[in-house]
Amino acid sequence: MSMSATSQKLSVGEKIGYSLGDLAANLIFQTLITYLAFFYTDVFGLEQNTASAVIFWVGMIAALAFNPIIGVMADRTNSRWGKFRPWILWTAIPLGIASLLTFTTPNFSESGKIIYAVTTYSILLLLYAANNLPYSSLSGVITGDMAERNSLSSYRFVAVMVAQFIVQVFMYPFIEYVGGGDSIEGFSKVNTFLALSGTVLMLITFLTTKERIIPKPEQKSTLKEDLGDLIENRPWVIMLVLTILVFVTLAMKGGSYLFYFQSYVDQHSLAGFLEPIGNALSSIGLQFDSPASMGFAIFNAGGIIFMIIGISLSKKLADKFGKRDIFRLFLFISAIPILLFYFYKPDSILIIFLSQILHGFFYGITIPLLWAMIADVADYSEWKNNRRATAIIFSAMLMGLKIGLTIGGALIPKINKIYGYIPKAESQSESALVGIKMLVSIYPSIPFIIGSAILFFYEINKKMETKIEQDLLKRR
Repeated sequence: MSMSATSQKLSVGEKIGYSLGDLAANLIFQTLITYLAFFYTDVFGLEQNTASAVIFWVGMIAALAFNPIIGVMADRTNSRWGKFRPWILWTAIPLGIASLLTFTTPNFSESGKIIYAVTTYSILLLLYAANNLPYSSLSGVITGDMAERNSLSSYRFVAVMVAQFIVQVFMYPFIEYVGGGDSIEGFSKVNTFLALSGTVLMLITFLTTKERIIPKPEQKSTLKEDLGDLIENRPWVIMLVLTILVFVTLAMKGGSYLFYFQSYVDQHSLAGFLEPIGNALSSIGLQFDSPASMGFAIFNAGGIIFMIIGISLSKKLADKFGKRDIFRLFLFISAIPILLFYFYKPDSILIIFLSQILHGFFYGITIPLLWAMIADVADYSEWKNNRRATAIIFSAMLMGLKIGLTIGGALIPKINKIYGYIPKAESQSESALVGIKMLVSIYPSIPFIIGSAILFFYEINKKMETKIEQDLLKRR
C-alpha cells in the first residue's frame, strides 16, 4: 500500500469539496426517505400494496445486485483520476436526470404507471449505486489519518444535515407553493431544481478531491479472496446488520411524518401552537399553505438543527472514548424519544416537538461515526489480511443501507393499508390513525434498540483503533 507519510492532512477546501458530494447525494436520498411512499400513493396514484411492492422489490434487487457489481468494478478501476473519483464524474449528469424522472407523474394508465415507476426507480438506484459507492469509498483512500478521517466525516455529515434541512423543511412547502395546489406539478418543478443543483455539486467534488492511498501494483486479489475476507470479518458483519437496522428506522419514521402531520396531529391545536412562528415568518415573506405543511417543516427543522449540534460533539467524544462506545450509547438513547411518540395525543403539540428535538440531538452524535467505522473496518481487513478492498466493503454497507431503506420504505404503505389508511381522504378512521402513530413510534424504535445491543459484539474499540492505525502506518 503506497502512501506518503507527510501527505495525509486534508485542507479545509478539500474537506468542503468532498462534503458537497454528500449534499448532492442526499438531495436524492433524503427525498426518497421522506416522500417516496407518500408520492407513490397520494400523488402518483399507485395502489398501496402496489407501491409497497415496487419499493420493496426494486430496492432489494438494487441492493443485492447493483451494489456488489459496482463495488467489484470500482475496486478494479484504474485511471489517471484514481479508482473512485472518475465514477463521480461519469454519473453526475445521468443521476440528476434519473432523480427528476422518478418524481415525475406521466399521464399513463394504471399498468403504464407501474411500468414507469419500476423503470425509473430501477435506473435511479443503479446510478445512485454507481455514484455513491465510489464516493463513500473515496473517504477510505483520501487519507489514512484516523483523526483526519473523523474530521472528514464531521464535514460530510454537516452537509447531510444541510440536504436534510432543504428536503424536509423547505421542499414540501415549496411543492405546495410552486404547484399552486397541484402536487404533480409541484414535485416536478422542485425536483428539476434539486437535480440541477446536485449535478453541479457532484462535479465540484470530483474537481476538489485527491486519492492518497494507492494499492501497490503487486497487490492483486481475486473476487473469491475479497468475499472470503468479508465473511471472516466479524466487525464487517456487525456493521452490515447495524446499517440495515439504522436505515429501516430512518426510512420508516422519516417517510411517515408527512402522514402523521396531515392525518394524526390535531390541525386546530397545531395552528394555535405555530401562530407566533407563522406571524414571524410572514413578516419576512415566508408563507405556508396549511398548518400541516408548516408543522411538518418546523418539526423537521428542530430535529435537524439539534442533529447538527450533536454532530459537532461527535468527533471530540469519538476521539476520547472510541467510535464504538459512543455510537452504542447514543443510538440507544436516541431510540427513547421515538418510542415515546406512541403515548402522545393528537393535541400534545409541544411534547411532540420537544421529543423530535431530543431525538435529533442524541442521534446526531452517532451520524458521523457510521461511515468512519466502516472505513475502520476496511483498515481492519487490510491489517488482518494484508490486502485492501475498500470498495467491496463499502458496497456491502451501501447494500445494507439500501436493504434498510427498502424495508422501511415498503413497510409504510403496507402498514397503512393494514390499518385502513385511505390515500387523499379528508379524514381517516381511528384504526388508520393508530397505524400512523405506530409508524412514527413503536415500529421504528425497535431497530435502533437492537442495533445498540449488537455493538457489544463489535471488537474495534478505542485501543484497537490506535493499534491498527499504527501498524498500518509502519506497513505502508
